[in-house]
Amino acid sequence: MKYLLMMQFPWGEWQTNSIGNWPSEDVGRHMDFLREFNRMLEENGELVDIQALVGPEEAKIVHAKTGSSPTITDGPFPEAKEFLAGFWVIDVDSEERALELAEMASAAPGPGGEPLNMPIQVRQVMRGPKP
Repeated sequence: MKYLLMMQFPWGEWQTNSIGNWPSEDVGRHMDFLREFNRMLEENGELVDIQALVGPEEAKIVHAKTGSSPTITDGPFPEAKEFLAGFWVIDVDSEERALELAEMASAAPGPGGEPLNMPIQVRQVMRGPKP
């Protein structure tokens, strides 16, 4: 079963405590954790895709308009309480395994090596009708 693990980051924390503001040793520890986590997923045959996203200040929202040009709004969008910082697509045997992996990702180290305990949203990828 495929699942999407979405790394949600609180907008308020991003403004005051984004990874770009962390001491280099904390950034290194965080990146080492993610590399090891991703390596484990790959070795287990569970990793389908992984992507990190730029910050919300580089986001855009596009609204199509019938008969005219779309409306394009530049980010950031402070009305959003959280934003998607990155995601994994995994292929695992059970929902329990997806939740276990989400818990591991949530505990990635942050400043001072303390677990970030960031929210990881877990969503199963829809399957089409059986042929």
